[in-house]
Amino acid sequence: MADTQAAPADTSAAALEKIVVTRPQPRRDPEIEVDPITTEIIRSAICSAAVQMKRALCRTAYSPIIYEVLDFAGGLYDARYRLMGQAPSLPHFMGTLNFCIEEAVREAGGPDKLDEGDILIYNWPYGTGSHAQDTALVMPVFHEGEIFAYGAIKAHWLDNGATYPYCTSTTDVYQEGTFMRGIKVFKKGEVDEEIQRILTDNSRLPKIVQGDMHAQATGLRVGAAALKEVIERFGATVFHSAVEQIFDHGEAMVRSYYEKIPDGRYKAVGRLDNDGINDDIIPFEIYLEVEGSSVRVDYSKSPPITEGPYNCPLPETVSATRVSLAMLAGGGEATTEGHFRALEVVTKKGTLFHPEPPAPCFMYGWAPIQGMDKIFRAIGQVAPKLVPADPGSDVVGAVWWGVREETGEIWGDGHPMPAGQGGHVSGDGGFAMHFGQSAARMTPAEVWEAQTPRLLESAEFRPNSGGVGKFRGGPGIEHVVLALEDCHTTIFSERTKTPPPGLAGGGEAMPASVQVESPEGEIRASGKASGVFVPKGSRLRFFSGGGGGWGPPSDRDPSAVRSDIAEGYVTEDHAREHYPHAFSPDKAKD
Repeated sequence: MADTQAAPADTSAAALEKIVVTRPQPRRDPEIEVDPITTEIIRSAICSAAVQMKRALCRTAYSPIIYEVLDFAGGLYDARYRLMGQAPSLPHFMGTLNFCIEEAVREAGGPDKLDEGDILIYNWPYGTGSHAQDTALVMPVFHEGEIFAYGAIKAHWLDNGATYPYCTSTTDVYQEGTFMRGIKVFKKGEVDEEIQRILTDNSRLPKIVQGDMHAQATGLRVGAAALKEVIERFGATVFHSAVEQIFDHGEAMVRSYYEKIPDGRYKAVGRLDNDGINDDIIPFEIYLEVEGSSVRVDYSKSPPITEGPYNCPLPETVSATRVSLAMLAGGGEATTEGHFRALEVVTKKGTLFHPEPPAPCFMYGWAPIQGMDKIFRAIGQVAPKLVPADPGSDVVGAVWWGVREETGEIWGDGHPMPAGQGGHVSGDGGFAMHFGQSAARMTPAEVWEAQTPRLLESAEFRPNSGGVGKFRGGPGIEHVVLALEDCHTTIFSERTKTPPPGLAGGGEAMPASVQVESPEGEIRASGKASGVFVPKGSRLRFFSGGGGGWGPPSDRDPSAVRSDIAEGYVTEDHAREHYPHAFSPDKAKD
């Protein structure tokens, strides 16, 4: 039901000072009207430049987490830090890049302090929205002696000197890595050797970090060159006017979707398993306010910052909100700044979704991932045909590291796992990464087995893990990984205590879980855990969550039930319990 009775607002001066409303930049009229065909050519050319940037990065990166998992985002922004074009990669990174660019440029002294060929490095979590390992490189793009755009790539580095290569139990940000805040790592095209040495000296994997940094720089240069060709072909006035019209088009698409949602104020509640330090569930509330074609998402009732690193910096809170609504309303087009104009985000400083230094935030992504689902849940209360049921709401997986027995070389790698997606009015839920990471992939087993001492023993669907319904939820999967040498791992799992619910009468799904099996065969459950010693011969079993079902199970087509049994998505006993109508005598003959 709609939550029309919100808690009374705290109007004291101290409280109001902490409330932050993040609004999009106001509309700017184009200098001239550009015809639709030219505008579409420019739009496609900008996206093509961003894709070239992505391909250059993938072809030159050192770590599989970049070139296989695609744990990065790259985009091209105008001089006002507005998103013009992007390459498909991590969506929830993309909405943070304007913050990365603006903060990096500010810390460097402003645009006037930048020269052609300069590349800034920035990874302060409260400006990037991510943990320190998600390092942004920012490059100004010049035309006729002035900055007319910026390229930015934020990518996950395997290690930059945190307590562990991946941390679930830090208690302040200074345990989470080495920080660079708007420093020129390349000056007029040449690498600053001293800055590079600081970066490599503070990493367990210096060669990989150095290689990935240069790969990001290569991607930026390729994207900048391609963008320059566009503006030189059409001229600055036509280019900028076309961009404004592209923004207007994105805004119109989004507003037409928002108008389908009944006006009102709706609440959804999320629940984190714990904060990595204490084992208490952390509930949080999100309010969605709809008025005509405008939407406001309010996080100001969130709990105080947590002791452990599950706090979500403001840029990621804004990004997750933008991405979730743009995916619903954007018509499948590449997102631009215009898609954000109809949206406001409200936060309160000192809370889970707007922490301030030195609050820890290494595991920043798990609260907003579930928050994205809660935005859908809020809409689903009044317009269930517009959204899917909850997905597995997790990125269960691990980061591994160790020393090779034969060479003594330090190695490291990480892998997230796909989860079941929620059923929806048009069909069954799929099986993929969470939609906040929708372009990400699992590293192929052949790659990790060739590069690290791990063996993927099995990967299979979890029967009965998707929620039942007219359209069932997608299944989770089970991965079993054998350690071939002694090593360490950080296990990250979430949504193990609260099953993903169904929608419109659909059933809930199985939650995620992780098990550690010793070489002697002893099995124990594991939640979030950092720096776990994994002796040679141990196995880690990862179980990703399923997606919630949509619609009453009694409405499911009997032939679809029988197909689910044949495909191994459900067992016959499970099907007979939840879909008895599919086994009635008259249906058995169909």
